[in-house]
Amino acid sequence: MDQKIKLVVTDIDQTLFSHKQKRVPDSAVAAFKELQNQGIKVFLASGRNRYLIGKVGVLSQVKPDGFITMNGANAILDGKIIYKYPLPENEVDMLIKFSKRLKFGLTLIEENEGHINYVDERVISAHEKFGTRFPQPRTFPDHYDRTIYQAICFCDELDESLFLPHLEQCKSARWDEYAVDIMPKDSDKAKGILAVLEHYGWSPENCLAIGDNPNDIEMLNFAGISIAMGNAKPEVKLEADYITDDIDNDGWAKAMRHYGLIK
Repeated sequence: MDQKIKLVVTDIDQTLFSHKQKRVPDSAVAAFKELQNQGIKVFLASGRNRYLIGKVGVLSQVKPDGFITMNGANAILDGKIIYKYPLPENEVDMLIKFSKRLKFGLTLIEENEGHINYVDERVISAHEKFGTRFPQPRTFPDHYDRTIYQAICFCDELDESLFLPHLEQCKSARWDEYAVDIMPKDSDKAKGILAVLEHYGWSPENCLAIGDNPNDIEMLNFAGISIAMGNAKPEVKLEADYITDDIDNDGWAKAMRHYGLIK
């Protein structure tokens, strides 16, 4: 066993939670529990907020020690937020303006809830692929006075190219043909992991990270050990120390076994 690893951070969608099976594979559930029984902390890292993670169904099968939510904007331990990094208010207002001008759906995500202003086929398509529901649409004012940690723009790459240059303090991470996450430029899942490591007094070499999508790349580069799923995007595989099998072929458990963290 690699005695240095004290923390495993895993992405959820198509890493731990299979969209094909609509559940965490049994092998991953067993591996998850075995890690915890050996004293290794296991955190979920997601683009979703804590509330939406609960809606996926993953928490009925595994009980994580904590969460990195909204692509690193929050780190949650024992039900308490130990790290916060919201979007600048003026950038949120800019997103609302472009959403109205270009006519694409915009979801604004808070600590425990999210709201969307417009639903069309792009919104429906993206949510159906990931088995999630969109909230009841509401009209956004030109100035949004609530704290927003992340946004989702339901648009193609052309629309993204029109508004992103105007968001000087933001960056994007696309996860679907018609859906792209917007977050603070210097925020990512690695920042959330850093907050967790500092809380425990550990270093990056004590962390193993596993993921499949471009918004996982920063945490893979940050962790002492990085693993890409067999079904991961090509650019994600390039950044990983090890490439495991596909999610539906027990890839998550095989990865933990490869590094001797479970039997």
